[in-house]
Amino acid sequence: MKSAGGRRSHYSPRVEQQGQKPPVVHVSGVVKRFGEQTVLDGISLDVHRGETMVVMGGSGSGKSTLLRLMIGSLRPDAGRIELFGRNVCDLDEAGLNSVRKQFGILFQSGALFNSMTLAENVALPLQEHTDLDPEIIDIQVMIKLELVGLREHADKLPSQISGGMKKRAGLARALALDPALLFYDEPSAGLDPVTSAQIDRLILNLSRKLGVTSIVVTHEMDSAFTIADRMAMLDRGRMIRIGPRAEYERLRDTPENALSGLDENERLIRQFLRGDAEGPLAERRELRGFEEALFGAVRITTTPSVEPTRS
Repeated sequence: MKSAGGRRSHYSPRVEQQGQKPPVVHVSGVVKRFGEQTVLDGISLDVHRGETMVVMGGSGSGKSTLLRLMIGSLRPDAGRIELFGRNVCDLDEAGLNSVRKQFGILFQSGALFNSMTLAENVALPLQEHTDLDPEIIDIQVMIKLELVGLREHADKLPSQISGGMKKRAGLARALALDPALLFYDEPSAGLDPVTSAQIDRLILNLSRKLGVTSIVVTHEMDSAFTIADRMAMLDRGRMIRIGPRAEYERLRDTPENALSGLDENERLIRQFLRGDAEGPLAERRELRGFEEALFGAVRITTTPSVEPTRS
């Protein structure tokens, strides 16, 4: 988005309507640097109770870094991140752990403990963070595995099940403490279309039946348009658009003869959503690669590590 002066401005979420409940997740002006590289630059995002927010962007856009900041595994260099009204940036480890009990995470790989059965993986959060009797924990485990269609596989090890089943088992474990908020890191990555659709259905059911708030980081567009209530687009560490799914569908379906009516960011988003080979993203990469090679950012000739034996 551009200001009147032509410079790109940071995206700011819409002002909350009077009387509306505060967001479950509130990200305001977040900056994150690694050394001299600014990975996130002034990110703001609100996620409301019961909605599914899909966060998208190309490789290196900052999606995973934003996710790690929201779950408290990284601290921002500037800005504020609130979960359930608490500023996680100011909390010590004990405070963070108390907030973490209120949300679950489905990691990209499932992140199951290979030496434990599926049931034992799901039981672990309940054993560590509750005082429930073992019999009650067993019942809770079966309920969670039933939710994801894995009750009959409770005694299997992760090595004995497929990749899609590992994702579902990871989701069952994320649900163990009945969280109000779920984070998903590329839930459909590496899955076949049918398994991916099953994961999408699980996400939708959790939202509709249990009222779970979901934040999904993905670049799988079929999945994104299936599950999203709203969508957010990151580009080079900046939030360039947040809007309802219909808004992104409109951009995706804009015909070629109407591209003159789109601004730079809208054309970029359209290319990403459609997976087109040509467009602003491709032009930028080609130009950057040439400039880096020409001006020495990419060094082609180097001193050999081994001296030549022939003169």
